[in-house]
Amino acid sequence: MAEETAALPSLQTVLNELEVQRKELSNLKIKAYLFLASGITLIAIGAMLGSLVIAGAICGGILIIFSIVFFSKAGQKFSDYRDQFKQRVVSSALKSIDQSLKIEYKYGLPENDFINSQLFTQRPDRYTSEDQIYGNAGKTQFAFSEVHAEYKTETQTKNGRQEHWHTILKGIVFWADFNKNFNGLTVVKPKDMGNALGAWISDKMPIFSSSSKQLVKLESPEFNKAFVTYSTDQVEARYILTPAMMERLCELNDKSGATISVSFIGSYVYIAFPLEKDYFEPPVFKSLLTTKSLDEDLSIIRFMYSIIAELDLNTRIWGKE
Repeated sequence: MAEETAALPSLQTVLNELEVQRKELSNLKIKAYLFLASGITLIAIGAMLGSLVIAGAICGGILIIFSIVFFSKAGQKFSDYRDQFKQRVVSSALKSIDQSLKIEYKYGLPENDFINSQLFTQRPDRYTSEDQIYGNAGKTQFAFSEVHAEYKTETQTKNGRQEHWHTILKGIVFWADFNKNFNGLTVVKPKDMGNALGAWISDKMPIFSSSSKQLVKLESPEFNKAFVTYSTDQVEARYILTPAMMERLCELNDKSGATISVSFIGSYVYIAFPLEKDYFEPPVFKSLLTTKSLDEDLSIIRFMYSIIAELDLNTRIWGKE
């Protein structure tokens, strides 16, 4: 973070101001937890002693009410603190990477765009997206957002129907202008057991394939080891996935923490990165002045920004029709 502060002298001043807010918020939350724990303890002691059950319940209840008040105040303060962090710190830090970069922290990738990207076959039953960062890297327009998409299943138990939520993607979806209007759809998926079996069935018994997308056999052993590729246009898929592009996608996949999914549709390339951590969130119980959280956030931004160079998207070998 030192180099970011050096590049942006005003950033340190902003961090100092927000550190005051963070400490106030942290103290409120600590008080809330202490009152809550004390209230529960008094109620439990009163119940164990029997004769003090009423006194314990009254005193414990009062302390729990105080804890609720402190939690409410902390929630309001956190909302303001979080907004200030994203508006002033993240926005300012983005400029150290590229002056065109901006953040719309309350907005993300629309659910329809997520579905239409066809990165995943499962439609979400619950979907949230936020922290959209967008800009230009050279000639290429791009954006990425945090996404959490889930689908629901239900099982019948002796106590009734029970809901189960399953993650489709928790991570980041990146998109960029590919400078070509694709005629078809090409999707590159991780080669897990399910996709490997599906690819074998599509290859050996195409009559069982219900999708218009067909398995694409590519000549890169390294690429085929990590991915399964489907397309509605075999010729276009090979035109897009040149040996150089396959090599770049393999390198990009190696640099990410989990296997990526890629689609080429319309005139855009979409890439999904599974991630566990929520990025661009300010710390509460760790100092803003010493934490590495901002460094981690900036590293993911640099990584996304570097995709344009990794995939050589600024080399305009095609023109849009």
